[in-house]
Amino acid sequence: MWSPAPLCALGRRRPGPSAPLQPLTRLLQREYREKTPIILLQNEYREKTPSRLFQREYRELPGQGWGSTPHLPPRRFVSYKPKSRRNPKTFPVLDGRVPSVYQHVFEGNLRNSEAVIKRYSELLERVKKGGGENAIVRHTQRNKKLFVRERLRLLLDPGHFLELSPLAGLELPYGDVPAAGCLTGIGRICGVWCVFIASDATVKGGTIYPIGVKKQLRAQEIAMENRLLSVHLVDSGGAFLPLQSELFPDKLHGGRVFYNEAIMSAMGLPQVAVVCGSCVAGGAYVPTMAEESIIIDKIGTLFLAGPPLVKAATGEDVSPEDLGGARLHSQVSGCSDHFAASEEEAYECIRNVVCTLNCVPVPEEDREPDSPLYSPEELLGLAPLDYSCTLPVKLILSRLVDGSRFQEFKAPYGTTLVTGFGHVEGHLVGIVASNGELAQDAALKGSHFVQLCGQRGIPILFLQNTAPQPAGPASISQAEAHSNRLKAQASMMAAVACAAVPKITIVIGGCFGSDSYVMCGRSFSPNFLFLWPNARVALVDSRHLPTAGDCTGEELELNQLKAKLEEESSAFYSSSRLWDDGIILPQDTRKVIAQCLEIMEQKKYQTVFSHPHPIIRM
Repeated sequence: MWSPAPLCALGRRRPGPSAPLQPLTRLLQREYREKTPIILLQNEYREKTPSRLFQREYRELPGQGWGSTPHLPPRRFVSYKPKSRRNPKTFPVLDGRVPSVYQHVFEGNLRNSEAVIKRYSELLERVKKGGGENAIVRHTQRNKKLFVRERLRLLLDPGHFLELSPLAGLELPYGDVPAAGCLTGIGRICGVWCVFIASDATVKGGTIYPIGVKKQLRAQEIAMENRLLSVHLVDSGGAFLPLQSELFPDKLHGGRVFYNEAIMSAMGLPQVAVVCGSCVAGGAYVPTMAEESIIIDKIGTLFLAGPPLVKAATGEDVSPEDLGGARLHSQVSGCSDHFAASEEEAYECIRNVVCTLNCVPVPEEDREPDSPLYSPEELLGLAPLDYSCTLPVKLILSRLVDGSRFQEFKAPYGTTLVTGFGHVEGHLVGIVASNGELAQDAALKGSHFVQLCGQRGIPILFLQNTAPQPAGPASISQAEAHSNRLKAQASMMAAVACAAVPKITIVIGGCFGSDSYVMCGRSFSPNFLFLWPNARVALVDSRHLPTAGDCTGEELELNQLKAKLEEESSAFYSSSRLWDDGIILPQDTRKVIAQCLEIMEQKKYQTVFSHPHPIIRM
């Protein structure tokens, strides 16, 4: 769609035919001066002649600002990109050969990668079984329901979908909650990218735990950031009452899901829901606040209080079907808009509903990107065992970008940060990659480059491997150097925070201290953040703390702290607590990045209508 940018960015001449842009520039400048809010709508690309490839049609609506910022400056349209310029063959080719002097480091990294990937695969297999084999048998045979992954197979278009945070909920203080009790991710329905939130009733009987609330909120956040429609498959027993203090009262607890539903509807982001099982207590609001909902006969029920509570309160025996079944909500209450006789019929109905939402799929472009010149399997030997085993980051870039081509920016300056442009499966990205300790000159270079990407509307890919925090200054000159480094990093932090372009962060090694903020860590809200299995996430690196020989007094306390930091800094600990969007294998990184870029591109093709209120049902 568009992204916030200074007005001066709109006045610059852009590549391509200039005549049609001059009246638009004058219009936007005039509208900005008069402080009249306008809503810039979809770019409709139409192929004309070789000399005039695309034409834009702009429409204007009266200002309908809502919230705290009713008057917004005009925003930059995404530039048209002639196919001949999408993936130039003239970018320099990176040398991705691993020097023989690094061979022993490469082999050590490879052994570590194989070990952590083995553990990752074991955890993933455990999660795919949901609540266990007995729970799945009870769910599918006694309750006559489909397993959640089978439901997604019927709902989504054939092909790979991006599952988010599959390891969330493992080894938490209150026990294991595989996949946090719900599957979230992004897949295509009728060609349109959609966020899905699907309850897994085999986990803890479908009750919602605090980690499940957090996972659903993150899925909604991704939908809002990337302007994606949402599909809810609801099969939930409501909140897990023993942990109610951790999932009910606070701002980002369960009620925020319903708040987000209203806000997303007012933003013009469609939400549809299927009641494919029990839908009790707070969970009952999810389908009733969706724009359209489907309920399945005999297995879908919807009520605030189930038959046991009715019995306790009134002494009356009532069946779930009579209290809140599919026919009641389709024919009497109107809480459901569609009645489905079976699950298969329900998911076919959802696909038909998506076809009526006026969402335009990302056009299929005739891309034939060049593969990297070096095998992505070799990334296993480039994923650092620890910071001392880090190899030059250009070796990693040569295995990610198309044709191993990379247009570097300020190559000889600030060499501990590598910046430049490359393509990932035809998508142009700006790349900011850690290549050592983030020194003053590197941070200034990064700040400059991030601002360039923001001005040009180019997504940014951060490859993060930050150094452990340096020791404090030992002299006045070192203190001055630290101060200068601090100011430069603050400049880059500001640039990263304010760059109004899509951002993807991949933690390929260490994620330590304040340097992780500069490299667009979680608190700087990248659109997506993934970890390699070898990644470490902590304020400090436990392996750089001194080891005490005698286990007495302070030495014992230090060793305990070091052991605690070692456990809590692993990628698995991070992912189980939703500090990221999931762990990805190094060899799959290019595919995941390309998929994220395509998902984020969809909002360019959507018409944006903001409304003062959401859809109000009956």
